[in-house]
Amino acid sequence: MVKFIKSIKYDIDNVLKNDPAARSSVEVFFLYPTINALIHYRLAHYFYKKRVFFLARLISQFARFLTGIEIHPGATIGKGLIIDHGMGVVIGETAEVGDNVLLYHGVTLGGTGKEKGKRHPTVGNNVVIGAGAKILGPIIIGDNCKVGANSVVLKNVPEGSTVVGIPGKIVQNKNTELINIEDYGKYKRYAE
Repeated sequence: MVKFIKSIKYDIDNVLKNDPAARSSVEVFFLYPTINALIHYRLAHYFYKKRVFFLARLISQFARFLTGIEIHPGATIGKGLIIDHGMGVVIGETAEVGDNVLLYHGVTLGGTGKEKGKRHPTVGNNVVIGAGAKILGPIIIGDNCKVGANSVVLKNVPEGSTVVGIPGKIVQNKNTELINIEDYGKYKRYAE
């Protein structure tokens, strides 16, 4: 319970720090759909891990009804996620989202079909994903990346890159040459 409360406090503080429209913790707690969705997600995820799947899905569907944000209880979400405006955001069952990620409305972290196993994206830390972007399949978006609004990303994106378009193309990278994402040791567990 203490971990749950600390997570929510961190999420609220992160919204206050990053959203110029946020005026107080009370306002964020009661009126921001991202916090409401995260509270329900963390509760649903708890039951999902305990294999109480029906209750987990019931909680997640109730949160979807309240907020317009659909987070599958099987997804793994880090601390400090901000879902700005929220409506229409979908995060799939095997998606993994790092710390301090910013998603705008209409973002989908989805699958591409009926595959088994890992079928949704892994998003690193400190990533910004623009409104309407679709990130599909078991791909990796590295740390500190930016994904442009309405982009459709179907391939791995190296750390520190900016990707835009349909299909998504890297237009900027912090390194002088592009890096093969499979070479990153910290991502090896997702590439297998």
